[in-house]
Amino acid sequence: MARTMMDAPLTLDVLVRRAAEQTGHVEIVSRRPDKSIHRTTYAAVVGRSLRLARALVSLGIRPGDRVATLMWNHAEHLEAYFGIPLSGAVLHTLNLRLPPEEICWIINDAKDRLLVIDEVLLPLFMKCGGPSLFERVYVVRSSADPLPEGLSDYEALLASAPEVALPALAEEQPLGTCYTSGTTGKPKGVVYTHRSTVLHSLVSALPDSLDLSRRDCLLPVVPMFHVNAWGLPYTCAMVGCKLVFPGPHLDGKSILELMEAERVTLAAGVPTIWLGIRDELERQPRKLQPGVRMVVGGAAAPEQLIRDFDRMGLLLLHAWGMTETSPVGLVSRLTPEAEALPEAERYALRAKQGVPPPLVEVRVRNDAGDVPRDARTSGELLVRSPWVASSYVNNAAPERWTDDGWFRTGDVATIDAYGFVQLVDRTADLIKSGGEWIASQTIENRLMGHATIREAAVIGVAHAKWSERPLAVIAFKAGQSATPDELRAFVTEHLPKFWAPDEFVVVEAIPRTSAGKFDKRALRESYRR
Repeated sequence: MARTMMDAPLTLDVLVRRAAEQTGHVEIVSRRPDKSIHRTTYAAVVGRSLRLARALVSLGIRPGDRVATLMWNHAEHLEAYFGIPLSGAVLHTLNLRLPPEEICWIINDAKDRLLVIDEVLLPLFMKCGGPSLFERVYVVRSSADPLPEGLSDYEALLASAPEVALPALAEEQPLGTCYTSGTTGKPKGVVYTHRSTVLHSLVSALPDSLDLSRRDCLLPVVPMFHVNAWGLPYTCAMVGCKLVFPGPHLDGKSILELMEAERVTLAAGVPTIWLGIRDELERQPRKLQPGVRMVVGGAAAPEQLIRDFDRMGLLLLHAWGMTETSPVGLVSRLTPEAEALPEAERYALRAKQGVPPPLVEVRVRNDAGDVPRDARTSGELLVRSPWVASSYVNNAAPERWTDDGWFRTGDVATIDAYGFVQLVDRTADLIKSGGEWIASQTIENRLMGHATIREAAVIGVAHAKWSERPLAVIAFKAGQSATPDELRAFVTEHLPKFWAPDEFVVVEAIPRTSAGKFDKRALRESYRR
């Protein structure tokens, strides 16, 4: 059969050219380590990205080579997001919140050749092993201090870029790689292709997904070293919306200052970020854009948090994804039918992880097969899509994929008649007490609906009679408190009585993982006895 359509590859250069040509004047704002504000445009960033790409080619970087970044969210990191893949190389964002020995292990596993790093992160880099880990290291300067031996200046690298041809890109070519946070064993690498990234960008911008357009101003609080900031830098380049980068200043006050000053319409981060934002807004209200949307992912957001932001005139939008899903896999937007439901049912749906966007297929399966859409029967969430990984780097953990090609997420979930998926718990976090399963995440969300509690995490601890029992680690709001009996009664208003935690440990703050989630592995280690 004769070809009827052009064979136009889905590659990053198409998005980058469009950003420069159609929305080149649009601002990209960055907060520097000293809290000063730096302003540039898509046209300037793309120009510098092309210089970076040519410089890398002149250094001998070849298609498929890994070039790493160790950087906060700012315009130079966006240059790397564009320039490294445009050179044919693979962008590898290193998670600066991991322990130094884990970062070193990931660098070696990925076989990274070069590194671009923020000057403020050099102390961490030296703990990881320093310049000997790479062929060359280029530093994004924030001071005039002399660079340590073995390090080179990033601006000098761009200035030295010769006029060399860039390689042609293929859509199945790797564009980037990210490693999981290693909460269940060694971190595992996921490789994204040009095709998967372009398709992910197209769908994540849709109105029933994240609803991004050139009319928006996005502040990604989610780090660019965490699942490519949920793919948002590429989606923003595609639609041409203004970007505001927070740099290393991620406290509630600093984020709200930027949101107010730059007229942000959409922000993205994990629940712990929005808990801090809520507390800060209750202390000092701000003049934010009407109806500003805040995407929450990485962990479940309590229903109470959604209600609190509604009361402030702000929309908290639940989404779900993983490193392996690029990451957008579910978005919790109410359907027209659901909009007509009573208020309590609408909030219950919005607190779920949501429905799959176009091109994402999900199923919830247990030993009996696919579960009914009754919102009660649970099973493991399986997913497949053009932007879901089909393997890990070095073929690690092949058992995560079914024989018929679905990715096993490790999340226990239910699905309802509207198609909304709700994650009940991670399989690793379920508590088995007296032969019955208890979902720790469900208890956490219930506890964080209590008027006195700022944050809560629930773990299983050993018990002589019941094998395991739930223990709750809680942090109260300032000046607030409640007795264990009051909290147990609150839990059991809606949950089985045997789900009520036996003990409550009060802390100032719950430890976080590198992704900003509650660190249950650390809690289990602290309270195992």
